[in-house]
Amino acid sequence: MKAFLFLATGFEEVEALSPADMLKRVGVEVVSVSITGKKEVTSSHNVTITADALFWETDFSGGDLLILPGGMPGSKNLAAFQPFDSLFAQYLAKGKYLAAICAAPMVFGSKGLLDKHDACCYPGFESELKGANVKYDNVTVSGQFITARGAGVSVEFGLKLVEVLQGKAVADKLADQVIFTYKK
Repeated sequence: MKAFLFLATGFEEVEALSPADMLKRVGVEVVSVSITGKKEVTSSHNVTITADALFWETDFSGGDLLILPGGMPGSKNLAAFQPFDSLFAQYLAKGKYLAAICAAPMVFGSKGLLDKHDACCYPGFESELKGANVKYDNVTVSGQFITARGAGVSVEFGLKLVEVLQGKAVADKLADQVIFTYKK
């Protein structure tokens, strides 16, 4: 299994690294992809991370999941990135998953993808979830969309991604291994 994690200037570090860590622990290949044109991407707290790849050099055909971390202005930068339109459409057509945390679910909302889906986001961004049934759970799964509320639920979000890709038993075992208690 393979997941692509997108980094834009101003991303939230824990919302990118925690889900990536959870997925890697169960053998999912996670490729971090910069949309900035350079591999070094600076977060909302001025931490620079080197991405594995650049968007334009990446073959997304073998992936199972696309992940958007939140943060500001990272989420706005992701929302403005037009090449996502065709990539999201390809993944949805093939039954693959799209995930976003914090303010980043606004990317799906801005593109009209959440119509009649349940979704959650960071408080104050609910109006950006155009067409969605707004939920206030930590993590929400609706069809091919997985959304989460913010940095404090990054590990739970990562565990839900593991559950969606590899099943509840694998996610529960991982939660025990990393000493994380969540609703089972």
